[in-house]
Amino acid sequence: MTITQPDLSVFETLESEVRSYCRGWPTVFDRAQGSRMFDEDGHEYLDFFAGAGSLNYGHNNPVLKRALIDYLERDGVVHGLDMSTTAKRAFLESFQNIILRPRDLPYKVMFPGPTGTNAVESALKLARKVKGRESIVSFTNAFHGMSLGSLAVTGNAFKRAGAGIPLVHGTPMPFDNYLDGQTPDFIWFERLLEDQGSGLNQPAAVIVETVQGEGGINVARTEWLRKLADVCERWDMLLIVDDIQMGCGRTGAFFSFEEAGITPDIVTVSKSISGYGMPMSLCLFKPELDVWEPGEHNGTFRGNNPAFVTAAAALETYWTDGSAMEKQTRARGEQVEQALSAIVDENRAEIKEFRGRGLVWGIEFLDKDRASAVAKRAFELGLLIETSGPEGEVVKLLPALTITPDELDEGLRTLARAVRETA
Repeated sequence: MTITQPDLSVFETLESEVRSYCRGWPTVFDRAQGSRMFDEDGHEYLDFFAGAGSLNYGHNNPVLKRALIDYLERDGVVHGLDMSTTAKRAFLESFQNIILRPRDLPYKVMFPGPTGTNAVESALKLARKVKGRESIVSFTNAFHGMSLGSLAVTGNAFKRAGAGIPLVHGTPMPFDNYLDGQTPDFIWFERLLEDQGSGLNQPAAVIVETVQGEGGINVARTEWLRKLADVCERWDMLLIVDDIQMGCGRTGAFFSFEEAGITPDIVTVSKSISGYGMPMSLCLFKPELDVWEPGEHNGTFRGNNPAFVTAAAALETYWTDGSAMEKQTRARGEQVEQALSAIVDENRAEIKEFRGRGLVWGIEFLDKDRASAVAKRAFELGLLIETSGPEGEVVKLLPALTITPDELDEGLRTLARAVRETA
């Protein structure tokens, strides 16, 4: 693809140096539809990024767009704080009837603010309030957000350093297979819990991702998750599952923990819950944990009514028959798995392994700079992919769940070419 030099001057002179994604994709995007993005010069890009998992149903999904336009054209409430609105009622009813009741999940729903880190902050605050303890256990290579509480339970050293102050009240434990299977699951964690001389304060909760996206596509085994739930129950700790990126069908089922057969005490949801890429997040928790006083946790934008509209439309469109969506995602995942297996076979000397679930996959390179080179070449070839892992050593694939088999095959062929051409 031949790309003319875009005019980036206003971004480079006025926007903060903190900007990141635009550095890897140096063009000016103008429009998007489905799994395609287009820059202002008309160049087309196949999107295997999907708004970092916020666009599970693709860009400008026509069904969700129609619902949103209709709502705005009738002057539906846009900003509502936590007032009761028809849009919120419609979402809550859809969420209860389509998602919670069929799964026998008893959760109360809290709207903590518009982003994932808001949901995590509210989960941590609630756990500490309920248990009367400060300590939270997280896991190696975890990522839970960029605000201070979320950073305290995030593993990445670079992101943690940005806080500028000590990050306290969090204790990391080894994630599944962090020690390459050399020790039994949770032997270190439970030894610390039972030893009065360990120095570990009794935790209020444990927070975990079933698949660590930013951490490098590290997939927890279902048996590991079940053992973790058992440890939490036996030691009187709340189990928080961060489903911000892996929920809303990304791994197959609507919630990523369903396959393990566990019921977390608290679940955080964001990214694709609005269905349309609009800010929205939820903190879900068992009814007995609802000890909030009115207004004890709030936020100006916790009631994003346009997002409620598209969220309800997404649930009704894609999850009324959830088994069909789950089956489709798993089929697309098998297509990805087969293609990545072929890429690994072709490049065995350079690739450590590939791993994933549903429609989230990663390729880990032995040369830690190779993933960035592959992502750069993929962009030049018209494919948007990002990297992840503690040193950016993993190429991360996060296509929309609605991507067609032909689009998926096209992107995977482009990825294979990018790997070959960066050898």
